[in-house]
Amino acid sequence: MSWWSVINSTDNKSGNKLIDLHCHLLPGIDDGSKDLEMSLAMARMALSDGIGTIACTPHILPGVYHNTGPAIRAAVARLRESISEAGIPIALVTGADVHIAPDLGVQLREGKALTLNDTRYFLVEPPHHLLPPRLEDLIFGLQTVGYVPILTHPERLSWIEDHYDLIERFACNSVLMQITAGSLIGQFGRRPRYWAERMLDDGLCHLLATDAHNTDRRAPRMAEARELVARRIGHDEAINLVLRRPQGILNNLSPTELPALPQARIPQASAKATSWSNIVTRVRRRAGT
Repeated sequence: MSWWSVINSTDNKSGNKLIDLHCHLLPGIDDGSKDLEMSLAMARMALSDGIGTIACTPHILPGVYHNTGPAIRAAVARLRESISEAGIPIALVTGADVHIAPDLGVQLREGKALTLNDTRYFLVEPPHHLLPPRLEDLIFGLQTVGYVPILTHPERLSWIEDHYDLIERFACNSVLMQITAGSLIGQFGRRPRYWAERMLDDGLCHLLATDAHNTDRRAPRMAEARELVARRIGHDEAINLVLRRPQGILNNLSPTELPALPQARIPQASAKATSWSNIVTRVRRRAGT
C-alpha cells in the first residue's frame, strides 16, 4: 500500500497535510532563507511535497543570531501575508530553534524565546561538537516548570556516539526526539544516517522534520524520508512522525496524549524510564531544594 493511500484512508479525510515543525523559512534573519524570493520558493517546494503547515523556527543563538520572540512573530506575520498574496496554501506557525543557554527558562517565560505555536513544546539545540555540562539538569529543570523540550537532530550531534545512553534517558523521560529527513537519505553523511536509523529501530524517535534552510541541499522535503521510515518501521508510525504527533504538539496536548512510540527494542532504555514525579524529585534533589 502506498504512503498516500494510507494517509487518505486515515488522517487525511478532511484534507490535512503533513506538518514540518522545524524549518528556517523566514528570510534574512539567520543562516536559512536569504530573502523573500527564496522563502516563497521554499514554501512552494514544501507544498509540492505534501506539507501543509510549517513552523518558522529561526535560530536563537546569543552572539550569532540575535532573534527574539517579538521579532520572530513580526517576521512570521509578514511572510504569512506574502505567502497568501502569492497564492500558496501553506499555514505558518511561530517557533524558534533555541540554543542551550543558562537562562533558557527565563527566555521562554518572558517570551524572548518562542515555543512552537505558543504551546508547552519548544525546539532545543545543544552544541554539535561538545556535550554541555549539566545538560540533563537543565532539560529536566525546564520540564519541572511545564515545558516539553524537543531535541533537534540528535543524530547529527558528533557526541551521540559516546553518549547514546543520554539520548535513551531523554527519550524515555518525555524529551521528544526530532530527526532530520535529510539524515535518513544520506544528505549529512553515513554517521548521521546510521544514528537516525538506529534511533528509529530502537523506538527513540518522535518526530521527522526538514530543518530546511534553502532550496538546494537543505530543501523543505520529507516525502523520500517518510517512505524510508514507512518501509523500515511501518506506515502507521511514519504517519505519527509527520502528522499525528506534530498536530498534537500544535494543539498543546500533553506528552501522554501523543501517540506512543513503538516499544523500544533496547532493554536498558525501557528500564531507564521514570515517572514525571520522579523527574521532578531528582532535579530538585540535584538543585538542593
